[in-house]
Amino acid sequence: MTADKADIFYMQRCLQLAVKGLGRTRPNPLVGCVVVKDGVVVSEGYHQEYGHNHAERNALLRQGDFRGATLYVNLEPCSHFGKTPPCADLIVEKGISRVVCCNDDPNPLVAGRGFAKLEAAGIEVVRHVLEDEGRELNRRFFTFMEKKRPYVILKWAESADGFMAPAAAGNYWISDDVQTALSHRMRTEEAAILVGSQTYLDDRPRLTARRYRGLDPLPIVLDRRGRLHNVPPHWLHLQCQSLDEVMHLLRQRNVQSLIVEGGRTILDAFIAEGLYDEVVLFRGCRNFGDGLRAPAVPPLPEGRLHIM
Repeated sequence: MTADKADIFYMQRCLQLAVKGLGRTRPNPLVGCVVVKDGVVVSEGYHQEYGHNHAERNALLRQGDFRGATLYVNLEPCSHFGKTPPCADLIVEKGISRVVCCNDDPNPLVAGRGFAKLEAAGIEVVRHVLEDEGRELNRRFFTFMEKKRPYVILKWAESADGFMAPAAAGNYWISDDVQTALSHRMRTEEAAILVGSQTYLDDRPRLTARRYRGLDPLPIVLDRRGRLHNVPPHWLHLQCQSLDEVMHLLRQRNVQSLIVEGGRTILDAFIAEGLYDEVVLFRGCRNFGDGLRAPAVPPLPEGRLHIM
């Protein structure tokens, strides 16, 4: 059971559809679906919002005769009842004859059971088409499932000469309006955002996505010294002494991705313990000359450093 050029083409379309759900399906993965019959796309769908229909259901509940069609989906169809009924059952019910998939689902609730249900019904299953591209798309989901922690993005702004803050006290601004809007868009794409207690006391940040339409991340303050006594109720106030404990508590809350926005002490702690997957650096055009030096960018795989 091998893939051909058409399979690759339609799987690329699945990935294009899947990314439309970014920021709205969490903690569910991003999934797209394309149904092809007699060489023609007869339906498409994607997972649009957490708690709503999965991609396969959005595609197959449209009118049409899907018997004998090939269904493309970038993640193994679910086989259990969650917020919605099992997609694998619907695929069988609609008479799909072939399913082409990008990634196996590492979630223990699925983990091969979806494919087994399809094959038991006589459906041909082709797996691992554009597997690397699928893992990249759902890197948050796979990191959470496989490493048992959120996907961690370190983010900071620095001056043109590498300082997070000038030596002289007073108001200062590094990012311009475009960079600020990009930063707020980034917030809509991730589940939570964390700062340390000193950053909270100095800046009283809102950590919202007010400059970009989308969901706000869960705001978190890490208060290792217990200095804060009036944190807003919608914030998560953590008094953990170790980052391992932070990761454990966030996993318990099903937080699959985390932006670490500072300050310098917190960023250094995450870097020192190797708790990072990506770095986003907003570089300004002004020189400060002196001040609080920004962290050195840690070692990263190709494509995981983004300088804005």
